[in-house]
Amino acid sequence: MKTAFNILCIVLGCGILAWVIQTSNQDAPKPPAADSQQNPGEALVVQPSDADIAGREPAEVENPDPVFPPNKGDWKAEFEFTERSGETVSSDDLAGQPYVASFFFTRCPSSCPTQNQKLADLQKRFAGKGVKFLAFSVDPNYDTPEVLREYANRFGADPDQWYFLTGDLTKIRQVGTNMFQQPIMEAFHTDRFGLVDADGNIEGIYSWNSPTQYRKLIRRIDEMLNQKGE
Repeated sequence: MKTAFNILCIVLGCGILAWVIQTSNQDAPKPPAADSQQNPGEALVVQPSDADIAGREPAEVENPDPVFPPNKGDWKAEFEFTERSGETVSSDDLAGQPYVASFFFTRCPSSCPTQNQKLADLQKRFAGKGVKFLAFSVDPNYDTPEVLREYANRFGADPDQWYFLTGDLTKIRQVGTNMFQQPIMEAFHTDRFGLVDADGNIEGIYSWNSPTQYRKLIRRIDEMLNQKGE
């Protein structure tokens, strides 16, 4: 009888012990799923943010190639606008000489000053060589000829080489979108130069803030001038 009682106690004790162990395992924190575990010593990979990319050198992220218009050689730019002098300048007046077209506005708080400084550098580089520079205002209601004259003086713009143009915004938008493939709206433009050859054909669209494209623009203008002199 005593032996049977001892056996019963042992069985009950084992059952209680097993129940305690099972309960403690359920309450213990579970390890993370296998796909979320990081191996010891493995570096955490962090995807670069837009801010990281923006801080890189231009050569790391820039597109080195300009945009070439469709039907190159058949696509001509034709226009007529008011220059800062009050005189009318048309595409016919530019026949026989290459020119660089840009879009800006005098109240631009961001890229316009840098863009026009680039044009000032090009004007100096090609002074007396028959290259013209055109700056179309995308804020023509404000940018009157008087305003444009004062603004142009800030960059030493030669009135015989560098034209600042204003006029009807709809027509300026047509020049930008239809001829130079640039989305133009009131007080909005892209940071690009359109290069037109001596025959009035649009040769290419160059991002001036891309060092590579800017160099290609200079090289292409040199080639045009050399061909003209032959």
